Amino acid sequence: MGLLETTISGRKRRSNHAHVVAELGRGIVSGKIPEGSLLPGDAELSARFGVSRTVLRESMKTLAAKRLVEPKAKVGTRVLDKASWNFFDSDVLGWRFESGLDFEFIEHLAEMRMALEPAAAAAAATRATSDDIVALYAIAAKFDNLSHTPETIAKVDLEFHLAIARMSGNPFMRSASALIEAALAISFQLSSPASSPEMIDEVASNHLRIAHAIASRDPQKAIIAMRHVIEIGKGRIRNSLDVKLPA
Repeated sequence: MGLLETTISGRKRRSNHAHVVAELGRGIVSGKIPEGSLLPGDAELSARFGVSRTVLRESMKTLAAKRLVEPKAKVGTRVLDKASWNFFDSDVLGWRFESGLDFEFIEHLAEMRMALEPAAAAAAATRATSDDIVALYAIAAKFDNLSHTPETIAKVDLEFHLAIARMSGNPFMRSASALIEAALAISFQLSSPASSPEMIDEVASNHLRIAHAIASRDPQKAIIAMRHVIEIGKGRIRNSLDVKLPA
C-alpha cells in the first residue's frame, strides 16, 4: 500500500516483520531513537516486540537497506546519521511524513519534484506512444468532475503524475515516484483542490495543458506546464499554513 493510500485510509501493515520495521523506523526518523545511538541487543528487542530472532534479523536487514542502521561486529547496530537515510524509499518518506511536517521538508520535496517532473514531462513529449497519450488524456478527463472529494482527486492526481513518469521511458524517473506520492499525500492532508468547484476546474485545466503539450510533442511547453502545476500545488500548501515557505 502506498503512502497516499495509507494517508487516505489510515490502514497500516500488520505482519510481525512490518511492525518491527515500522516501529523502529518511525522512532529513528522522528528522532526518538537518536542518530548515532546503538539499538538494544537482540534479546531485548525480541522480548519488546514479542518476535523471534529470525524476524528481528530480517527486520534489521530491511532497516539497513533503507540506510537507517548499520550493524557492526562486536559493536552492535548503530543508527546512521540523517544524511545517510534513503529518502527515495517510500517507507522512510512515510515515517518522515508521520513525524510532522515542517516548511523545510515541504520545500525540499517541492525542489525535488521541480527537478524531476518537468524533465519527465519533456521526455514523455518525445518518447510517449500514441497509446500512452490516449491513456493520459483519459486520466486528465477524470479531473473534470465537480463532485470530487479530497480522496478521489488525490488518487487521480497520483495516477496522472505516475503515468508521465512511466511515459518518460526513464526507469530512474519511475523509481522516484515515492517523492511524487509523498508530495500528493501532503497536499491531501493540508490543502485539497476539491474544496471548491473553481479549484477543481483550475486543476483540470492545468493538467490538461500538460497532456496537450506532451501530445503536441513539445518538450518546452511540457516543462512549463508541469512547473506551473507544481508551483500551484506548493502555493496551496503555503496558503493553507498561512506562512511563506523559505525561498
